[in-house]
Amino acid sequence: MSAAATEASHRLSFANVTKWYGSVCALLDVSFEVGREVVGLVGKNGVGKSTLMKLAVGLLAPSQGEVRVGEHSAGTRAARAAIGFCPDFDRLYEPLSGATFVAWMLRYHGVGASTARSRAIEVLTELGLGSDMHRPIREYSKGMRQRVRLGQALAHRPRFVLLDEPMTGLDPVARAELSQRIRALPEQGVGVLVSSHVLHELEAVVDRVVLVHQGRVLADGRIGELRERLPERPHRLRIRGARLRGIAAHLTGWREVEGVAIRDGALEVALTGDSEFYDRLTRFAADWPGGIEELVPLDDDLASVFGYLVE
Repeated sequence: MSAAATEASHRLSFANVTKWYGSVCALLDVSFEVGREVVGLVGKNGVGKSTLMKLAVGLLAPSQGEVRVGEHSAGTRAARAAIGFCPDFDRLYEPLSGATFVAWMLRYHGVGASTARSRAIEVLTELGLGSDMHRPIREYSKGMRQRVRLGQALAHRPRFVLLDEPMTGLDPVARAELSQRIRALPEQGVGVLVSSHVLHELEAVVDRVVLVHQGRVLADGRIGELRERLPERPHRLRIRGARLRGIAAHLTGWREVEGVAIRDGALEVALTGDSEFYDRLTRFAADWPGGIEELVPLDDDLASVFGYLVE
């Protein structure tokens, strides 16, 4: 297989995808790809994130365009075998143990009974379920149930994993553990598409984001890159240090600074995206009596970027 063909086999691609539900257009001309990385599918509820997931796993067919899983069209037997799907709803077989449930899901992939059982135990052990995997699912906590759902998505060793709102309802500890599991998947050769409308949950997990709004892809890229595409939006910076009024007086005269204000014991600065500002500020901080204790960007996060783009 050529290098190009090998690379194509590790791409989940949406090409000019449109999906109609009767007279309602859920998606319009959507195009993006997922490689061996974690891609966040971001948008408000009802903008088409779950529809994109269902198109990829073959539960829906596009009205126009094409979805491909590697070299195969989505929905074919080969494409389904290459994808693990963790949907946004929790519907497990309550009387079964976690290990038995995952083993049965593997049987549907054509895995023999003995191999399915050992693989189910292996993957649930890796996900930290421990001896609880042998208890009935009806006794599980939300975090334990989420491990089972993720286990069934990973057990058949797919090339891509689709996680639809995977952190909903999890406590902070379970959310942190799941984030670590997701972050590790690309190192194992697995591409991840994870959706959420809670933006701060994805901040530390994704390599890049695809912002979806009203059925369209609004932006695609790393968070920092997307912020740089908004030069007309002043950046905001919080500064803590000695003699804040003196700092404010100095910065007011800089051409990059559009405004300053003192709030809650810190100086908030609105400035243009000119990179020279930070070079000047570094030199200024080194010479300022008492020093500068903290410099924190206030709007370079995913929530701010998304808010600016959808206004």
